[in-house]
Amino acid sequence: MVVEMQEIGSVISFVCRVETVEHDGHKNKLESELNRAKNEARVFNIPFSHFSGTFFRMFQYQQHNQYFAQIAGGFEELAGLELKELGAKHVKPDYRGFHFVATPEVLYRINYKARMIIRVLAPLVTFDCHSDNYLYQTAMKIDWTQFMSVQQTFAINAVTSNTPGLTHSQYAALKVKDAICDVFRNQCGERPSVDAKDPDIGIHLYVRSNRATISIDTSGGSLHKRGYRTARVDAPMAETLAAAIVRLSQWKGERPLVDPLSGSGTLLCEAAMRYCYMPAGYLRTGWGFKHLPDYDSKVWMKAKNEADGFMRNLPADLLIASDIDPVAARATRRNLNRLPGCKNQFECFPRDFRKIEKLEDVTIVTNPPYGLRLGNREDAEQLLKELGDFLKQRCTGCTAYVYAGDRKLLKKVGLKPEWKVDLNNGGLEGVLGKYELY
Repeated sequence: MVVEMQEIGSVISFVCRVETVEHDGHKNKLESELNRAKNEARVFNIPFSHFSGTFFRMFQYQQHNQYFAQIAGGFEELAGLELKELGAKHVKPDYRGFHFVATPEVLYRINYKARMIIRVLAPLVTFDCHSDNYLYQTAMKIDWTQFMSVQQTFAINAVTSNTPGLTHSQYAALKVKDAICDVFRNQCGERPSVDAKDPDIGIHLYVRSNRATISIDTSGGSLHKRGYRTARVDAPMAETLAAAIVRLSQWKGERPLVDPLSGSGTLLCEAAMRYCYMPAGYLRTGWGFKHLPDYDSKVWMKAKNEADGFMRNLPADLLIASDIDPVAARATRRNLNRLPGCKNQFECFPRDFRKIEKLEDVTIVTNPPYGLRLGNREDAEQLLKELGDFLKQRCTGCTAYVYAGDRKLLKKVGLKPEWKVDLNNGGLEGVLGKYELY
């Protein structure tokens, strides 16, 4: 066996080539050479955690324990704080996300508990990339069999910008797909299939100014998919946005939380999960980090069990939901009942907020319908005006947090907010306003 150290972009790999193994008499020599390879890895501070028989490769995330968390616009400060609270180190902002350093346990914890992160990527290699051919050749140097079998499916998400040799993201994704399939054909004689909707493993390509990074999605799909939304209405609020609003409200269960225009109940579901210390990924079943070659099931179970151990039940009648649309009210009830410890522990019924006689000493959090759910701007403006009248006249001693998917709409409430925060929702530039009601 000959051990060679190679460097490809930012990836260091050990290539172990067997030269003289002809019969059982050489078993001791093979073991000796394998031990020498492990010692070489230790000299370079590289964990020898996976050996394929032909080569060992250490990827970029393994060298530096560095990952990238994707976030939605407007969540930067909250998401950065959340990463630090969950144990991330050296958190540094970048376009639509944060680079951070984490141990495997912290990586698993962030994926399991983070409420405002979209996904966490583990970079495999970063390299200069001026052409589609070089992209293909570099992707061919990754041993994709370390991440999946030929029976499993994959999908590639690609983003390219300011790179003349790769002007089309879909074409760049195709080149990486071809490389992955060719690696499998060379090693297995067949190739895995692509499943764009529900892949076993997600692969991300980011190319900007002739610099490319190929990453693995450690989250196993967008983390906003909590698993409780089995019933929905048109244009539902993103779970990550709802989580951000609940956090900004600083509601901790000291008094009832009311949503008089609940829609499918996303705001109250996120509030329930936060109050109950329920990990955001509690109902999820698939995790991308389980496909990493250095995945440690014992560390994962330790992180999961520690998080689950803090969970508590929701007290009765702490959450109150209503909506003029009976379908929406049923959706709220069904989704809240999906959460462990919350079943039928809340009030929820079809009701027009304009018919509520009064609310006293509660926290109100709501996202009035607009756009797809309401039909036209004039109706949305009238609804916000009527909501403002309701808050002024019938909500004594309350604090209200109103989110509008259009910044100009919030002015129709007719109250001066104590503060406003810009928060995006699915590409829409919305704003959250806080109102103290006396």
